[in-house]
Amino acid sequence: MDLPLPALFARALTAASKASNLPTIQDETQDLVQSVLADLDTLTSRIRALSLFSPNETLEDISTKDLVYLFVPFVAAEMRNRIRILEITERLGNVRRVESLLRAFLTMLETYEIVPESEKTLHGKQATSTNDPAKRRELKLNQWKKEKELKTRIEVLRKRRGQSPDFSTETDFDQIASLLPSGTEEETQADNTDSSTDEILRETSLVLLRLYFARAQNELNSIEQELELLRSMPPPPPPQPTSNDPRLGKAKEQDDMWKLDAPLPTGGPDGKGPLLDRSGKPLRPFTILPAGASDRARFQAQVFQPDHRLPTMTIDEYLEIEGQRGNIISGGGPQSEAKLTTSEQLALDSEMDGTLFGEEKAEEKRQKDETWAQYTDTHPKGAGNTMNRG
Repeated sequence: MDLPLPALFARALTAASKASNLPTIQDETQDLVQSVLADLDTLTSRIRALSLFSPNETLEDISTKDLVYLFVPFVAAEMRNRIRILEITERLGNVRRVESLLRAFLTMLETYEIVPESEKTLHGKQATSTNDPAKRRELKLNQWKKEKELKTRIEVLRKRRGQSPDFSTETDFDQIASLLPSGTEEETQADNTDSSTDEILRETSLVLLRLYFARAQNELNSIEQELELLRSMPPPPPPQPTSNDPRLGKAKEQDDMWKLDAPLPTGGPDGKGPLLDRSGKPLRPFTILPAGASDRARFQAQVFQPDHRLPTMTIDEYLEIEGQRGNIISGGGPQSEAKLTTSEQLALDSEMDGTLFGEEKAEEKRQKDETWAQYTDTHPKGAGNTMNRG
């Protein structure tokens, strides 16, 4: 026996809400996704058979209880996005299918003129279409304000329906399921006859459709970028023949038949061929550390060491070596200022009359003065100042 449309859609939305809270990689999630897609396919077929929606009708011709089925393509697109796919070609086909479902959802909303023109223009623009950061920020801010306004309106309507106004903790599928009748058939018929209840439910459905119109537009923008990346990706490499491939064995036999000697293996860290195959299986024995005991001890001693270079001498030893090299200038300070210059000391020593040392210093001073007199005769004053004449 076929389930009624509300019960079938409610079962699909419940499973979709559960799958959205589980990791996509798990088998349980994939089983839920497949069951939801199967229920949605059945639901779509029955909606077409009943002709609930027709392009010849207007929004006023659609009953309030049937508005919730306009979400079916959107739910199917969300579930297809959670299918576990590993191959690029399969992912490309699935993304195109999701794009088709979202465009079908947007087309139905535009056909029945559910979304105002101002909102279609606002959410139809892409932030990446302009290079001006200020305009991109302004566009995103206006879109966020409009979505916030719709959410506030939904909270007011949910409160009037006796539901919890805060739906931030609910999934998208829970919000859609809240539009389905939850009571018995008699209670549902009583609600349909109540004009005020029907009016609130209708307005809630329309405002929620406008909110999901904005989300579908954002997803389409992301899908277009993903499609561009998938199309630009290089094709996967052809599969390599395995060792069990009979064609590989026959070709190897024909190749070996005309070879006198087998080629020596090359490559690897030691030039004797690779150590591991593609799957990580060792092809031959090898050692990670050197076999010598001295090398192993040296490597072991280098394990626990500081991460910086330690000093090899003290500061006193360093200064002594530099002093021997002549790299340290000594003297200076008050003691150097009070010490006689070489000319002053020579003049003082030459005044020691009557001694051999005084006579030697007097002769040394005379020769120095004569040399200086000859220099001043051949070199006029200022002759050496050729670069900075004052």
